[in-house]
Amino acid sequence: MGRIRVLLAVPLLLAWLAACSPAGAEPLIRLSDLEPLEVPTSDVPPLRVAVAAVLSAQSTAETYQPLLDYLSARLGRPVELVQRRTYGEINQLVKEGEVDVAFVCTAAYVVGHDEFGMRLLAAPQVNGATVYYSYLIVPADSPAQSLADLRGSVFAFTDPLSTTGRMYPIYLVQRLGTTAERFFGRTYFTYSHDEAIRAVAGGLADGAAVDSLVYDSVVRRDPALGAKIRVIDRSPPFGIPPVVVGPSVRPQLVAQLAEALMGMSADPEGRRALEAMQLDGFVPIEDSAYDSVRTLLKEAGALLP
Repeated sequence: MGRIRVLLAVPLLLAWLAACSPAGAEPLIRLSDLEPLEVPTSDVPPLRVAVAAVLSAQSTAETYQPLLDYLSARLGRPVELVQRRTYGEINQLVKEGEVDVAFVCTAAYVVGHDEFGMRLLAAPQVNGATVYYSYLIVPADSPAQSLADLRGSVFAFTDPLSTTGRMYPIYLVQRLGTTAERFFGRTYFTYSHDEAIRAVAGGLADGAAVDSLVYDSVVRRDPALGAKIRVIDRSPPFGIPPVVVGPSVRPQLVAQLAEALMGMSADPEGRRALEAMQLDGFVPIEDSAYDSVRTLLKEAGALLP
């Protein structure tokens, strides 16, 4: 009886093995040959890029989008633009690690560096240089020839932490032996340089001080607007607004960002993004490039909000 059970079991076992074995022509699957599954980009945390409000929010988004797209493609991760109304708010985001990288104003960098260790990553280069200026502007038909002629006028500042849009004109006022509060009839903030230019062109302000790079770009794109204003003073050169990271950003990400930015001028896609921003490229820069801004802050007094 036991022998009969064994004989019956053998065909069943052979049938089971046949069913579990591969068909004759199909290859074996080797684990070493398998390709790793792609991780959906939605599962990758975005690179958060903050841009100070040198330009209005819409202009910032339009100007920086080609750069953001380039960084996304180069780093293989989504990129998110972060904007705030003031330079001080951007500094706070950098300090708290809420953003990975930021484009900031010069005075904002100096303050961030001294207060919490903000670090330089790179600097944009324009026409072969890494400097810019403060332009004092008035309406084209204004009789003013210098800041002294704007006593009692309405003056537009750009941001409380702006080197070119607030620190420099206050320094000029102090050289006249007075303060902004006593010298001007009224002052207000536009919170972007292009809006300050429009305020002067539109008669909302008798004067303003603005970033030379923004001014040159705006009047190049809109000659009719440029015809409504004129420059009556230019500051000495200041270190250009830099690209920075916070003290807690990982060294690996810092290296990746620096390589991506500084390699743009050698990459066809990167050059297209640079052209859209009217930049030559990004280059290394030393903290000493901002010593003139430190001097300005000291000479202009307690200006910080």
